[in-house]
Amino acid sequence: MGGVISADDPKWIEPFSGLTEVQFARLVALVRRRGGDIQRGRPWRLPLEDRVLLVATYWRTNLTLRQVAPLFGVSKSAADRILDHLAPLLAISPARRPRKDTVYIVDGTLAPARDRSVAASSKNYRCSTNLQVVIDANSRLVVAIGLPLPGSRNDCRAFTESGVDRVCRGAPTIADGGYQGTGLLIPHRRRRGQTHLSPHQEAENAIHRRARARVEHALSRLKHWKILRDCRLKGNGVHQAMLGIARLHNLALTR
Repeated sequence: MGGVISADDPKWIEPFSGLTEVQFARLVALVRRRGGDIQRGRPWRLPLEDRVLLVATYWRTNLTLRQVAPLFGVSKSAADRILDHLAPLLAISPARRPRKDTVYIVDGTLAPARDRSVAASSKNYRCSTNLQVVIDANSRLVVAIGLPLPGSRNDCRAFTESGVDRVCRGAPTIADGGYQGTGLLIPHRRRRGQTHLSPHQEAENAIHRRARARVEHALSRLKHWKILRDCRLKGNGVHQAMLGIARLHNLALTR
């Protein structure tokens, strides 16, 4: 059974991975170094390049594996094996200790998911999971993705329970007003009995909004991957998908 999509034809790479040919080659080389070519059990029918593209296509389109598999000329079970093997290898690396001049920005996003063990009815009126995302304010690269939590969890709790608080230690971190009590840099708010903020506070809030817009833009780019709009994966599948998508996002920003 022949496939329709292959990494041998460059025209398929950018639409499904969001990367140029050079960036995609760097991604494949990274996966190979991490053990992507290791063979356990039955031999792989597809070369590593096509397997990486298959996973990216699955995340980009959110088609079922039964729909994606024929596009690459493999069975549904083979596509399932490829996803299980490569998804962890595509994840972003654990965050390093921040430099002295590093500034982080954190925000939470709701990703609709069907697994009720990591999702709950949320303010977007869907069963969703809360994913905390930390980016570097200067490079705009994703630094860390927190463990998925039920979407009903507020951001100030999710910040600590997801584990991203450990990543942010040692670096000033910008956040919105939903992170009160976390020690992060949040906007000025009117105190009880205060009718308005001072001009200095208003000016600082304007600077804060402009800086925090960077994480909003990052979340918007991550949501281009349709699997984050209705994730059917169970367990840590949504977390692995988010980590892998963050890797692709970072590569796309790196020229």
